[in-house]
Amino acid sequence: MVVWSFGGVRGFTGARVYARSYAVAVDGDAAAIPFGEDELSAVLDRPAAAERASAILLAHGAGYGFDSPWMTAVAHGLAARGFPVLRFNYPYRERARRDGRPRAPDRTAVLEGAHAAALAALAERCRGKRLLLAGKSMGGRMGTHLAAKGERCAGLILFGYPLHPPREPGKTRSEHFPAIAQPALFLQGTRDEFAELELLRAALARYGGRATLEVIEGADHGFHVPKSAGRTDDEVREFLLDRAERWERETFPE
Repeated sequence: MVVWSFGGVRGFTGARVYARSYAVAVDGDAAAIPFGEDELSAVLDRPAAAERASAILLAHGAGYGFDSPWMTAVAHGLAARGFPVLRFNYPYRERARRDGRPRAPDRTAVLEGAHAAALAALAERCRGKRLLLAGKSMGGRMGTHLAAKGERCAGLILFGYPLHPPREPGKTRSEHFPAIAQPALFLQGTRDEFAELELLRAALARYGGRATLEVIEGADHGFHVPKSAGRTDDEVREFLLDRAERWERETFPE
């Protein structure tokens, strides 16, 4: 079942802005996740106040690590909304940090293995919590791979799903969608070169569980919007976070 949603993205009426209060709303705890002979850097951000029943694993995209400004802001924003959030580095980002130069992403099997190790770490640190897989671009795609293979997760939150490479709409990455039973929220911009919306809608029609698509007018793959949009990137990010919180609340009533 697919749900399309376009409401509330133009005016952002009543949008909450947490940028100035995140520091007092979130407690961060650095961690290292064992993976083979290496360790993956990670941070567990927890709400300073009451926690929700869901904990979130947040995976980064191909071009930056777990501690990038976007990842940090999203993790803090989700934690300020009551979610414990674990973010981590894939192995290639650890090598890039050590070597001081860019590295290409690992092969898919390695990315999936690291992602599964991070999910196990979250389950250990947040026992009894409902586990959600979230991710930006490549990190979200790896989360869908794990869900399709039966890893423990109750739902997915996908920030800019990379359905195909830019200008190559024939190379779609959705063959595993029918195997995913968990509900998912897809957050996608109208200017995203990694996902033509009509192709994404067609792919979601074959999604195994309930898929909700939220379209953000004017946003690109990084959720940047032009000045003519009448709103800032920060406002767009806050909308995404509010939408994720509402989706979780509606999907898993407590």
